Amino acid sequence: MSLPEFDGRHILVIEDEHIVAEALSRCLRTCGAVIVGPAATVEQALNLLETSDQIDGALLDIDLRGIRAYAVADDLIARGVPFVFATGFETNIPDRYRHVTVIQKPFDVAETAAALFPIV
Repeated sequence: MSLPEFDGRHILVIEDEHIVAEALSRCLRTCGAVIVGPAATVEQALNLLETSDQIDGALLDIDLRGIRAYAVADDLIARGVPFVFATGFETNIPDRYRHVTVIQKPFDVAETAAALFPIV
């Protein structure tokens, strides 16, 4: 699989597993993305959304340290920031997120980059 080109797009990585967040960030940087974060908690993610000048897209882990990250998803939607969900557990995502792509963990970072690319 060839990697997409993100051409300097600012991608917010919201993932509570440090190793996963670093692998995703490294892959996305290789594709030309500018990484915002990563954020490991809902609070960190909301703070980055509030304080960052530019966010073109986001990868959002649904479960951040035991807390569902739907408040972050709602904020991304309100700001018009496209995103994909990542999850290793959640399968019953509320209907209001029916339009959001869901990537199941464990996942290949190149496939994740390709899934994120069409939306940004």
